[in-house]
Formats: sequence, C-alpha cells, structure tokens
Amino acid sequence: MEATVKWSLVAAIAPVAWGTNYFVTHEQLPAGYPLYGAVFRALPAGLLLLAVARQRPKGSWWWKSLVLGGLNTSVFFTLVYLAAQALPTSLASMIMATSPVMLMLLAWLINAERPGSAALIGAVIGIGGACLMLATSAAHVDLVGVLASIAAMALSSLGYILAKRWAGEVDVLASTSWQLTWGGLLLLPFAVLFEGAPPALSLNATLSFAYVTVVATAIAFAAWFAGLKHLPAGTVGLIGLLNPVTGVLLGTLVAGDGLTGQQVAGIALVLVGLLLGQPVVKRLFGKETLLSPIGQKQY
Repeated sequence: MEATVKWSLVAAIAPVAWGTNYFVTHEQLPAGYPLYGAVFRALPAGLLLLAVARQRPKGSWWWKSLVLGGLNTSVFFTLVYLAAQALPTSLASMIMATSPVMLMLLAWLINAERPGSAALIGAVIGIGGACLMLATSAAHVDLVGVLASIAAMALSSLGYILAKRWAGEVDVLASTSWQLTWGGLLLLPFAVLFEGAPPALSLNATLSFAYVTVVATAIAFAAWFAGLKHLPAGTVGLIGLLNPVTGVLLGTLVAGDGLTGQQVAGIALVLVGLLLGQPVVKRLFGKETLLSPIGQKQY
C-alpha cells in the first residue's frame, strides 16, 4: 500500500509539470516552429538524463528505444507544440484528457491488462469532470490543432503501453534518456529541412525552453515512466488528469480571477475519478484483484 501511494505521487509529478507546459508554450515560445520547439525540448533533456544514467542501449534496446523515441518524443512533442500554438489551452487539454480511456484500451489489447469496473467508472467521472472544468463557449476551434491533439494522445498512449511492456528490462532513467535523445536526433534534420535556421530566442524564450527541458521533460518523463513501471496503466492514465487541473489553476492564478462554480465542480469530479482508479481504493470493492480468474491482469 505504501509503495502504491509512493509511485502514485511520483507519477503525479509528470501531469502537474505538463499542465504548465501548454501555458509556457502558448505564451512564451516562438510560434511557427513546431519541429525546432520539439528538438529544443527533447534533445537537451535526453542528453541531461544520459549524463546522469551513463548507460547506452544494448541489444534489442537499440530499436526499442528508437521506436519509443519516435512515438513518445518526436511525433508527440511536435504535435503537442502544434496543438498548443493552434488551440486555446483549455481545448487542447480537454482532448488530451481522454487519454485514460485510450491507455486502458491499449493496455488491454497489448498487455492483457483488463480494466476493472472501478477504473472504468473513475475514467468516465474523471473525463467528465475535465470536460466540465475546461468547457468554454468562447473557445476557437482550429481543425489542424484538434487533429494534432487527437493524434498526439493516441500515438503517445501506444508509446506508453509499449514502454510499460518493456519496462522490466532496463533502468527507467536510462530508457527515458534514450527515448528523448533519439527523439531529438530524429527531428533535427527535419527541422533544418522544413524550418530553416533556428528561431532567434529572446531571454524569456530561452528561460522558458530551459524550464520546459528540465522540469516539463527530463524530470516529468522520468517520473511518468517510473509510475508506469510500478502501477497499472489505467491508474497512471487517471493520474494524468492532473494535467488539465494544473492548467486551469495556473490560468486562474495568472489571470487573478477566482474559480467559477463549474470549474470547482469539474476539479472535484476529476479528483473523485482519480481516487477511484487507485489500487488502494479498488481493493475496497472486494471483487477486483490484480489478477482475474483466467490469468489476465486487472486494474
């Protein structure tokens, strides 16, 4: 029980950090450079973690880290950067909030982790709360941004499930460093080809990239993959709902306005859904265990 709480708190570092990333990207980073934005975020973070882990890929991890780097870093960061520039933070976060369902489905199909009733109920409540919290009538809908958000959510979910499937083979810090480094290296030639010279960065943009690189990438992804290694995928997916909660609270703090009743209700539902998805709470249902009678994992 103590270990479950510990890894839940570790995993929560990631969505809280990511919740600040949309705001920083939208407000501080140069628009029109999604590829360079992804490179500046991924490659320094990967090299930083690589310097700490001091391990190179071996055997099958050369191609596994390449696949994960492509899904979780190259494609994901580019699409998220594009979505953050094209959509209001609330709408982009609302789309990404559906990821717990995608994670549960892929975990069932790929890792045979069959979702239990508590996890499913928690997902429905949590996603409903996120939509209630984030819904605004004034949101501008950009089709490219919406498609980018959906693709980012689906492809990263696949990458996370594969990372969890292979998590027992290597150290989390090492595998995270390889993914981020590969992701940045894969994107660099495309950035040069399609976006030309790197954008000129102001002092604010440079400091913002430093924050995104160290906190919202290196630390956040190491925490996220550590959570995935030790917790069911559905549980981690529900913890990810702290991302839009952080975004709303940050937006409220910056704007200096109080939370509306709708936002408070949405946050409350998100927290209820998150708690229902925790293994400690699910054991109170009495009928759900980590293994089903036919040998499938449940969560």
